Amino acid sequence: MPRKKPVVVVDYGLGNLFSIARALQALGAEAVLSADPKVVSAADRIILPGVGSFGDGMKGLNENGLVEPIREFGRSGRPLLGICLGMQLLMDEGTEFGFHQGLGLVSGRTVALPRPSDRKAKIPHVGWNLVRPAGRSGRPARAWAGTVLEGLSEASYFYFTHSYVVVPEDRKQALGDTEYAGAVFCSVVRSGNISGCQFHPEKSGHPGLQVLRNFVVDR
Repeated sequence: MPRKKPVVVVDYGLGNLFSIARALQALGAEAVLSADPKVVSAADRIILPGVGSFGDGMKGLNENGLVEPIREFGRSGRPLLGICLGMQLLMDEGTEFGFHQGLGLVSGRTVALPRPSDRKAKIPHVGWNLVRPAGRSGRPARAWAGTVLEGLSEASYFYFTHSYVVVPEDRKQALGDTEYAGAVFCSVVRSGNISGCQFHPEKSGHPGLQVLRNFVVDR
């Protein structure tokens, strides 16, 4: 599945860049890791990864002059995928260790994962979990057609590690939900050309590779 143009993985000091690059290469796609705003602006499609806090993420983007290029890219209609913290940064704002302005490409907020009703469950949420169609309405084949989740079933497990979750303002932009210890949260979003997943596809085996394959293939 080779592409004429590489997928640009945004490097702002946070994220599993090399793991994502290796996963893309396993799919036959070329990956370029870059912190250069000009490279990001000229990309065919970009992945915004991230591990860490919302404030540190926005600080890293600002220090590298990447905030406006990513905003302009997202508004251009070209495909953008946010992973973990990268998805959270797509929101209008985040409340991790204070209030922080986000990229504002998806209307909504990033908030703390609700405290589990099960006292034995711990935060952060770390491990394998399921993703179901948001609101449990519709079968995956129909709800996920033409998205990064196309071809996946409700029996597919993905790897999570996070303490915060996104709350999209428009619930219709929630593509997938996940339940953890009694709390249901949005784990996949889609707003036009912009997609985001709370789990790490590069660490999620074949289902994760399918997500990246769907993103890389033109739709």
